[in-house]
Amino acid sequence: MSIPPPSGSQQPQDPFGPPPANRPQGTRGYGPYGPAAPLGRPYGTPVSVNALAVAALVLGVLCFLPAAGLVLGLIALWQIRRSGQSGRGLAIAGAVLSAVGTVLWVVVLSTGAASEVWEAFKDGARGNEVLSLEKGDCFDAPGGLEGDTYDVDRVPCEGRHDGEVFAVVTLPGGAFPGDGKVTDLADEKCYALQDQYAMDTWAMPADVDMYYLLPSRESWRFGDRAITCLFGDTEAGLKLTGSLRADPTTLDTDQVVYLSTANALDAALREEPVKTPETDLAAHRAWAGQVHDVLGEQIEALRGRAWPADARKPVADLVEDMEDAREEWRRASTAHDADTYFAHYDRAYGAVDGPAAVTARKALGLATTPPASGEGERDISEAQV
Repeated sequence: MSIPPPSGSQQPQDPFGPPPANRPQGTRGYGPYGPAAPLGRPYGTPVSVNALAVAALVLGVLCFLPAAGLVLGLIALWQIRRSGQSGRGLAIAGAVLSAVGTVLWVVVLSTGAASEVWEAFKDGARGNEVLSLEKGDCFDAPGGLEGDTYDVDRVPCEGRHDGEVFAVVTLPGGAFPGDGKVTDLADEKCYALQDQYAMDTWAMPADVDMYYLLPSRESWRFGDRAITCLFGDTEAGLKLTGSLRADPTTLDTDQVVYLSTANALDAALREEPVKTPETDLAAHRAWAGQVHDVLGEQIEALRGRAWPADARKPVADLVEDMEDAREEWRRASTAHDADTYFAHYDRAYGAVDGPAAVTARKALGLATTPPASGEGERDISEAQV
């Protein structure tokens, strides 16, 4: 049988007994296993990240002030242990990275590598100043054109200046090819390009040489790939005055055609074998045949041009001299001994840059003073960026 509940409003009894009178404030209740844990954060409240832990990680990753990053990481761990904040992993990672960075800095400073890195940085930064030079620029180099050249200042070509850029050659990327290889490339490229910028070789001052600025191993690391070909005075302390540029941008068409033929012949003549005809007659005969062929091409170019009235006869007279020279080169190419070769060689050269060439140049408004003997072969000086 059931017993009806007692009448009236009654509170359900705690199955574990009444709570003690001295229960601490802020507890959830009195459970079967003793007092309940103190009240914590409400459910869903985000946990803050320790700021020093974040700072330690940033300093450790950037390897900037690694000792400070290590100290901040240790302080962050102590704070997290006391406050219950998150970021313990960040603090540990920052402390470890900062410790490694501190060791690396000690090694760099103790071996002198830091000074090498700084010098390389300075070389690269300075090299950028030279990299800014372009064809046609005139500049002053406070340190001179010999040896290492870092600082250059662009100046107007009309005034006095140390150098004038006539070509810039960009090398391919990859590993630094070595000083010797870069120098060889500069010799090849700059020699080939000088007559394209200063076509009237007779107008070149006798005291002007060809120089070039080369990338160094250090500047190569910072992206320097430029060989800068330039003209400069041979005497230390002396400067150029006015531009040496003589190309299609400053010459008329008749002048360009004439100088193109003259420079093609000069280029062929510069290929003369190093060994003497007595030592290697076959090489000299082959070279004489090449000069003969080039002369034929230049004669046709001069004949095919409609020259101004006052230049027709001077150019026609020059062509006659070139025909005589061409015949002498042909005979030299078939000479059976060195003496016969030299006889035709001397007569052929006698017709080069003779009176007819002077008259033709005067009629075309070009320089009329032939270069002194030996000036065609200019020394090249180099400087490294």
